[in-house]
Amino acid sequence: AAADGLGSIAIDTTQLNMSVTDPTAWATAMNNLGMVPVGLAGQQLVTDSICVPGFDPSLSMMTGITPINPMIPGMGLVPPPPPTDVPVVKEIIHCKSCTLFPPNPNLPPPSTRERPPGCKTVFVGGLPENATEEIIQEVFEQCGDITAIRKSKKNFCHIRFAEEFMVDKAIYLSGYRMRLGSSTDKKDSGRLHVDFAQARDDFYEWECKQRMLAREERHRRKMEEDRLRPPSPPAIMHYSEHEAALLAEKLKDDSKFSEAITVLLTWIERGEVNRRSANQFYSMVQSANSHVRRLMNEKAAHEQEMEQAKESFKNALTGILTQFEQIVAVFNASTRQKAWDHFSKAQRKNIDIWRKHSEELRNAHSEQLMGIRREEEMEMSDDDSGDNPSKKLRVDDSALAAQAYAIKEENDSLRWQLDAYRNEVELLKQEKGQLFRTEESLTKDQQLQFLQQTMQGMQQQLLSIQEELNNKKSELEQAKEEQTHTQAMLKVLQEQLKSAKELAEINGHDESQANEINVLTVALVNQDREKNSEKRSPGLKSEKEALLIGIISTFLHVHPFGANIEYLWSYMQQLDSRISANEIEMLLMRLPRMFKQEFTGVGATLEKRWKFCAFEGIKTI
Repeated sequence: AAADGLGSIAIDTTQLNMSVTDPTAWATAMNNLGMVPVGLAGQQLVTDSICVPGFDPSLSMMTGITPINPMIPGMGLVPPPPPTDVPVVKEIIHCKSCTLFPPNPNLPPPSTRERPPGCKTVFVGGLPENATEEIIQEVFEQCGDITAIRKSKKNFCHIRFAEEFMVDKAIYLSGYRMRLGSSTDKKDSGRLHVDFAQARDDFYEWECKQRMLAREERHRRKMEEDRLRPPSPPAIMHYSEHEAALLAEKLKDDSKFSEAITVLLTWIERGEVNRRSANQFYSMVQSANSHVRRLMNEKAAHEQEMEQAKESFKNALTGILTQFEQIVAVFNASTRQKAWDHFSKAQRKNIDIWRKHSEELRNAHSEQLMGIRREEEMEMSDDDSGDNPSKKLRVDDSALAAQAYAIKEENDSLRWQLDAYRNEVELLKQEKGQLFRTEESLTKDQQLQFLQQTMQGMQQQLLSIQEELNNKKSELEQAKEEQTHTQAMLKVLQEQLKSAKELAEINGHDESQANEINVLTVALVNQDREKNSEKRSPGLKSEKEALLIGIISTFLHVHPFGANIEYLWSYMQQLDSRISANEIEMLLMRLPRMFKQEFTGVGATLEKRWKFCAFEGIKTI
């Protein structure tokens, strides 16, 4: 064969027959090579299970199973390697044209270079000068199918096998002395040196195999991603009258509503609504709106199920807490002297540990149950406060009404906190009656005393808040009475004015007398208002209020058209950040002779403004 004709060499695949001169030595050598020993003439040297015709290299690519390397110990093809401290004994190998003598077992094994990836080619050096390709093929064909032999003019060659595992069998022959026939000539003998060789074809095939494995891995990952990817939404059909009629029927069906509403939304976003199809779209939107009541009913049903589940959980938790109480009672009874003296030291220790653990669990469940009850009480309080909107006071008395309502809310919250503290006190009393007088009971007594003191303080706070609420209510009633009295006085004065006008017309008085009567009536009304305002306003309470009145008067004087309470509060907050809008409004309401309230605008632009009117009172006087 030519030097570069690795791919064009044809190998005779006929089986090799030979006569065995030393069956025992031949069997030992074949066993060391990992081959089936030959016992009779005409037998095959290497079985099909090891050679290429019976081995499928694409098995790993199609099934994901790693190919079996017949040189791996423990796989059944090669005997397990001997211990490292025992030298490997190699036997003589007899071939048809030559004989291979093993190396000295006491010498170190021959060295080899690092194995290249995908190596199928070996370097064979130390060949006899008279060795031919047929003899080389006869020796190394026992390791597997040979695809190419490239022999040099010197005493070495390169052999390429069909599979990678055949290279390991060829490496086994490294160190053997080869003798052609029975000749003792120096040219007919040589010591073989077999090593890994680096070939471009091997590396190219290895790269192709790696790329194929990478493609298979990418394909496998893509298939896995496609399998896990959520399905794409169905395509939305284009609008037509026929499709719109079908969609209207689907919108009426509860089971197909989700799909139909998606199509309707897509059509509207596409701009399918025009003057011609507006009525049809309106009917579909109306059908969609009809499902609101159904959804609310479903929500109410789910909320009812949730409430039932909460109730069952609370009942189960109560039962568990009762059983924990019974277990703790058993432990407490066991710790009494009547039964405690009969237990051993180890038993007492275990009972004490169990008792502490049970008490911790009991306390944790008790806190959880109390938290559930507090949440229910808070929900009930929210419902109660939302069911009584009719108790709001009129707009004229909004300041006092808002303050009274806030005090009532605070009163209710304090009452609920007081009930919660009472429940905790009752639980602590029960625990106190059940537990033995130990260090834990002393700490609980201290907690009980602290809670009692807290409860007394809250009761005092509750009484003071109730008194304040009663005072506010009395002030509110007094204000209402004064308002009714003023209205009655106004009616009386109007009647007097009307009778005076009639009398003046009868007697023939001039117009100046009627004007004097009107001025007198207005003066009486203003005097009555001043008296009522003096009764209602108790006067300034502190120097801070006087300072606020001066600043507000100056601010409103430079704003002749008035200012709303938010604008006034934003200006005052720059001077005093702690002041509130409600406090400013209460102060303005207490001084009606200095500040008056007017409504400006119409409809949505209606606005309530405060004006400075003290100078108007001086002008009238």
